[in-house]
This record gives sequence, C-alpha cells and structure tokens, in this order.
Amino acid sequence: MARGSAVAWAALGPLLWGCALGLQGGMLYPQESPSRECKELDGLWSFRADFSDNRRRGFEEQWYRRPLWESGPTMDMPVPSSFNDISQDWRLRHFVGWVWYEREVILPERWTQDLRTRVVLRIGSAHSYAIVWVNGVDTLEHEGGYLPFEADISNLVQVGPLPSRLRITIAINNTLTPTTLPPGTIQYLTDTSKYPKGYFVQNTYFDFFNYAGLQRSVLLYTTPTTYIDDITVTTSVEQDSGLVNYQISVKGSNLFKLEVRLLDAENKVVANGTGTQGQLKVPGVSLWWPYLMHERPAYLYSLEVQLTAQTSLGPVSDFYTLPVGIRTVAVTKSQFLINGKPFYFHGVNKHEDADIRGKGFDWPLLVKDFNLLRWLGANAFRTSHYPYAEEVMQMCDRYGIVVIDECPGVGLALPQFFNNVSLHHHMQVMEEVVRRDKNHPAVVMWSVANEPASHLESAVLPACPRLDWEGDPGRWLTSVGVSASRPAQWEGRPYPDSSGDQISTHPNCGFLFCSFFFFLRWSLTICYYSWYHDYGHLELIQLQLATQFENWYKKYQKPIIQSEYGAETIAGFHQDPPLMFTEEYQKSLLEQYHLGLDQKRRKYVVGELIWNFADFMTEQSPTRVLGNKKGIFTRQRQPKSAAFLLRERYWKIANETRYPHSVAKSQCLENSPFT
Repeated sequence: MARGSAVAWAALGPLLWGCALGLQGGMLYPQESPSRECKELDGLWSFRADFSDNRRRGFEEQWYRRPLWESGPTMDMPVPSSFNDISQDWRLRHFVGWVWYEREVILPERWTQDLRTRVVLRIGSAHSYAIVWVNGVDTLEHEGGYLPFEADISNLVQVGPLPSRLRITIAINNTLTPTTLPPGTIQYLTDTSKYPKGYFVQNTYFDFFNYAGLQRSVLLYTTPTTYIDDITVTTSVEQDSGLVNYQISVKGSNLFKLEVRLLDAENKVVANGTGTQGQLKVPGVSLWWPYLMHERPAYLYSLEVQLTAQTSLGPVSDFYTLPVGIRTVAVTKSQFLINGKPFYFHGVNKHEDADIRGKGFDWPLLVKDFNLLRWLGANAFRTSHYPYAEEVMQMCDRYGIVVIDECPGVGLALPQFFNNVSLHHHMQVMEEVVRRDKNHPAVVMWSVANEPASHLESAVLPACPRLDWEGDPGRWLTSVGVSASRPAQWEGRPYPDSSGDQISTHPNCGFLFCSFFFFLRWSLTICYYSWYHDYGHLELIQLQLATQFENWYKKYQKPIIQSEYGAETIAGFHQDPPLMFTEEYQKSLLEQYHLGLDQKRRKYVVGELIWNFADFMTEQSPTRVLGNKKGIFTRQRQPKSAAFLLRERYWKIANETRYPHSVAKSQCLENSPFT
C-alpha cells in the first residue's frame, strides 16, 4: 500500500449507535417469551471432512442436495465442539479445508402452518467461513468464526403441505488467508524429495490452536412476523437517579405500539415508557458494581418491551426482556472510574479452550471458570483474542466481572494482512462485536486488535463508526501492541472512516505500540521481562518495569494497565533456587512484578491482568510442550503454586478498595463463600 494511502491502525474515533446500526438487523440473544419459542439443535450431527486434493468434492458432488450419508461415510460430531480433538484420526486434528455438518429436525406443526410466525435459524459461531443450506436450498453465508449469524427460513418451512422435517446442512472452511480474522497463509511445499505432490501447510501468526467447527450452539427460534428486532441501551447517573436511554427497532410493520417497563431485581416496576426511543428515570437507583467493589455487586434491572401490531393476518404481539445494568465509566489522567469510584483491574487473560471440546462451549466448564475467578478474587478479564460466547458475557453481567471485549484481530504480522479487503472485513467484524455486546454492563472496553505489526507502513486499523465517546460514553477503545522499547509508530497518522476513506487524525488517537495495549485516552502494557529476554534474571524486573511505566506516563499522561505478564510453568516441576519452567520461577516472577506494580499502583497504574488464566493448546513447536503453559491453572483447571500467590494479592487489593486502609485485612477472605 502506498504511503499516501496508509492509514493508522488507529483510534476507532468518536463514534456506538451507528456501528451496530450499519448492519442489517439486530442480533438479540434468543429467548423464550409469550411470543417466542426456541428449539436447540445441540447434540450429535452427521459430519464429514472433505479430504479430496482440492477440498471441493462436496461442492462438485453437491452433498447438500440429499442426506449426507448418501454420498459416503459420516461420523457423529457433537455440537457445540471443535472437531479437531474428537476422533482418533490424526488427519482431522490438523485438517484445513471444508468440513460438512448435517442434522434433520422435526418442527412443531404450528411453526409450519401459522403464517403469523417467523422461523429463524441461528448459528452461534462457525469457524471460519460457513455456507448453510436448508432442505438443499442455499440459505445463508457468513465470514468470521466467533460471532453469531442467522437467517429467516419461514419461506422454506411454510410452503404448503410439506412434512415438518427439516434438513440443515452446514459447510465450514477453517482456512486462514491474508483477509480473514485471524489471518494466515497457505504454503505449498514443492520439494518432492521431502513432500508429496500438492502438500501444503497452514501458517498462523498467533499463539493458540486454530480450533474449528460448530463451536457454539445452533438453534431455531420464532418471533411474530412483526417483531422487536433490536434494542440499544445506554445508561448514566444524575444525582441519586439512574437514567436508561433506550432505542428499539421494529420490523415487519409500521403500524405498531411499544410499551416499555423497567423492573428491579424484585420484579417491581420502577419506570415506564412508550415508543421506539426514550429515557427512563430510576430514583434511588441500585447501580451495577463490579465484583468485590460493593456489598451488592452486579445489580441488574429488566427492561421489558411489549409490541402490539396490526397485520394483514390480524393482530400480533411480541415480548422481549433485556437485562440492564445501570453504571457509568470514565477515565481521568490517572484513574479508571466506574460509577465515579476508582476501579483497579485485578484479573486475567483467558482463552476458550479445554481438553477434547477445544473451543466448544460447555456450561460445566464455564461455571467452573467463574467459580475459580471468584475464588481468585479476580474482577476482570480480557477476551483474548476473539469474542467469547454470548453466555460468557451474560455470566459477567450476573457476577460483576468486568470485560475488555476483543475482536479476532490477532496475528496481523505481515504486510499482506493490511489491505482494503482485510480492512473492510475487520470493520465488519467490529460492527458485529458491538451489535452483539453493546448492552452488556460488564463490557467497559472494545479491543480492535492484538499485537499488530505497527511498524509496517501499510498497517491500517478500522475506525468503526460511533463506537466511542459521543454514542457510547460507557465504553472505551483499545488495541494491543508489542515491542519493549520502540517509540510510537502510528502517532499522528490518519485513520479511515467506515467507508475506508481517509479522514483526519483525531487529536487523542496517538497509537503507541511499545508492549502496550493502548487506548484513545489510556494504555495497557504487555511485557515478559525475565522470560523472553534476560532469561532467568528476576532481579531486573522491577527496574525494567519502572522504566517502562515512567517513560510512557511521562510522554502520554494516560493511566496504564499491565495487560500481560507471566512465565511458562510445567505443573509439578520444582527447583530452588528458581529456574525457568518451574512453579517456583513463575511464583518468584509474579512477586517481582507485583513489587513493581505496587510502586505505581496508587499513581497511574490502574490494573494488572495475568497471562494466563489456564494453560491452553497451541500449534506444535519446539517451544511449546502440549501448548502454552503460562496458566496459573492447568488446562484441567487445577491450581499451580502461583494461583495461591495471586489469590492472596487480589483479595488484599479488594480489601483495600472496599475498606479503609487502616482496617484492611482478610475480611473478604473470611466472609467469602469462595475460600
């Protein structure tokens, strides 16, 4: 890309409402109500990987036109799950190309006969490119592996006296290219003395395994033909009253009436409204507080929306209930404020990753992880390096766990990954992230990328319209970068608007990439002192950390979060004095970081997120022993020694936040059910 057209991977600009509204339709989480029904399709699906040389036999033979078993052998595949670790076939573990899923479903008769009912097929995620057929009809396509997509299939199931059996076929391609998120390259190895003809490998530039498949739930749900399509909520506080601003989108008719009620946790109505937009005032409001910041954290109201409409087939009604947390977020020169009170991030980075299921959603695992987070005293995590399942975000709302919500812009390491096509796709993904997660009170930040190659002249980052400040004052923008000493590479560059056109640099958008997760108005640092350099020299951490903090704060005057730090640790490895890869080394490294953090914690450092919550799988390499072992828990969620050290620290910080310093002791530990 020419220098004149290069635009910064810079601030997304002053911009929420328009970002989500730029897409066609809303993405409300499916729920049952007096007007809506859900039919989950989780369970065993028929599955086949296309092992043909060109990976296109399924399209050449049109596998979607008849039941999958008629075209060859299939295997059972659980949904949700990643397909990689389910079988004993080594080819499937590292398969790259098209895989095929199929399931037959029997629909309730009323879904197929009542023309006032709208039937929708929703896929929670399909990594990375998906094509969907219903009864052999091409119905839906979607690019991007970590976000939901759906289609109205009413016209396919309400077409006369057909049987109510439905055949759903989904083809998924997990190939990563320079224009996907994450990106990747396909390399053909042509030395026939070493490799068979046509042999290729998938190259990735990120440090986690590229699990794929139907990794979240698939379901069918219904709405009336005139229905509540989307709801957008923002909140603020005025003295002792909470303000809930709402905007509602309706589809199917222009002749409708909307009634809105806000209920408290005891189901008492505290405010009423009408129409597609308005403001609800809640006197004596109960605010949404993070975990350990208040005696009653994570207080949620319920926004009940009732639609009544006249259609050609008669009157219809639709009901939808949205959980609402009333809270404010603000940033000063040296503080991050929630509800006007200083908030200190003491938490983790995570991955959706576990044995056998890969990145497949699993309720028992999710509840276990949240119990561990609360046991740890963690109040925040970052969704490294992609949007997590919607149920994860709902749990964060319910438990008061603050979220830095990251899109899958990871592994942006090569010049060919920065082009107009990839920029457009990146912007679309960010819009989908915001559309899905815009109403979660737990989300206080959008992260647009992780460690992009900011030194490249072609490095470009999207400016998603209306993502910050004016439209959504309750969330901030960030991107993660690397390099321990290089000065800012993007400062002063322009950034693109939603159409990709170049516009002026925002005065607050000097993007820094010096091991920093940098915000429009504040920054998060990433560094691995005494791990990736100065191996074993724990005595250098405090000095190097202090130098980093002081240099960046002096130049940019923004609060800082230490968003990654840690050490690889093999559970059960011990050595004293500490040596790398032992539990003692991980623990000692954390202790040195904590001493350095404490020097700045009451000045301008506003948080720390350990890398990582739990061990996770990566591609095979000589530097990875069955994956990344920087977790404070094993992949099976068992604690290493460092987990107890971190727990003691996080509860101590929580006590200092909740109680006067003079009486801060183990009150949280004594009173907590998670000890």
